[in-house]
Amino acid sequence: MEALKQNACSPLEVTSEGGGSRTQLATMRAVGDVSHALARLLQKQGKTSVRELQAIDLHTHVYLPRYMDMLRTRKDVPFVRTLPGHDDERLIILPDEQKQIDEARATATSISAGRPIGGEYWDVNEKLRYMDHHGIQVSVLSLANPWLDFLPAKEQVLMARLLNKDIQDICSSSNGRFFAFGVIPQTLDDAIAELHHISELKNVRGIILSTAGLGKGLDDPEMLAFYQTIEKLGLTIFLHPHYGVGNEHYHNYGHALFLALGFTFETTVAVSQLILSGMLDQVPNLKLLLAHSGGTLPFLAGRLDSCVAHDLAISKRLQHAPSAYLKRFYYDAIAYHTPALQCLIDFVGSDRIVFGTDNPFFPPEVEDSNKQGLNDFDWPSTISNYEAMVDLNADIQRAILRENAQQLLQLPSPSCIHIDHIMSHLIG
Repeated sequence: MEALKQNACSPLEVTSEGGGSRTQLATMRAVGDVSHALARLLQKQGKTSVRELQAIDLHTHVYLPRYMDMLRTRKDVPFVRTLPGHDDERLIILPDEQKQIDEARATATSISAGRPIGGEYWDVNEKLRYMDHHGIQVSVLSLANPWLDFLPAKEQVLMARLLNKDIQDICSSSNGRFFAFGVIPQTLDDAIAELHHISELKNVRGIILSTAGLGKGLDDPEMLAFYQTIEKLGLTIFLHPHYGVGNEHYHNYGHALFLALGFTFETTVAVSQLILSGMLDQVPNLKLLLAHSGGTLPFLAGRLDSCVAHDLAISKRLQHAPSAYLKRFYYDAIAYHTPALQCLIDFVGSDRIVFGTDNPFFPPEVEDSNKQGLNDFDWPSTISNYEAMVDLNADIQRAILRENAQQLLQLPSPSCIHIDHIMSHLIG
């Protein structure tokens, strides 16, 4: 039997009766805060280890091997390659990064551009190791940006079909550990055709969609037929930002402001445009899940209501105030601290919030020699989302950790599955 050991001077540990430490849950964070917060969460849930939390993760990405192979062959962004002065592969998405690379080549200098991308980004067995270490029983996988919009239209159709088959095969071989959101091509007729195909895939419960929609914005009039198809098929849209907005202000600050502000502002703008278009009144049962806790929308909902109410040309299009539409949506709980999560709960209610991690992005900082075992470490980005839930009552915690996801995507209840069995099954 395992016992929880906590003191003021050491990280939270799970120990065996013999006293040997099996895992440390806070190796990368301030010891006192993490130990106290996680101990309280586990106590409320009646658990002795984070591994027992049985969370369902609805915001977790994978670059499928077929997709990685395609990126490795490309010469223009987006692409994956090993840069001069580095041993690891890097994912280059932003045009500014390609400019830096070209300048470095011209001067024969080393450059640190793009995102280091190891097996944790494309190997589902690494995903399982991460899940097992962090108490995640089920992950709903989705391809991360840049998705398919950079490909010619015909190639998008073929690649979407192949990637959706690949991810269904992974899910069907996982004994219930994996479900998925599929991908779609960017032309309306092809996208609708792929939606019908996705609806026939047992483990694919919806799609991941850029805030650009099919390329012209979520409020593009032709999107109505797309939304109506999604609604009719009972699929869920997982809405995710792509390139960010306001990027002209972030150049001197690496990726920090691009991710912290550009992504969240992109969601805020795109969803506001969708609401103000009036299309949502024609698809009242559309299931929409917003990434990153909806950007800044929960905080700005009242201001949006007030501004729309004072603009009759806009308000007359809508049957309800903008905040009423926002309360229809689902949101992931990737807020990283309690006040932001509590704001979201106060606004939409705890039954509209699902657990997410954004894995494999925001990995722990470890020595290069340890990168092959990255998923043996605690990921602070994941732990902080557990910590943000500590002050909630146990029923709300359970709802966010798994019950809301089960309801939204009609997922089975998590059950205890031995990770070694699943890994060997996937390896074959």
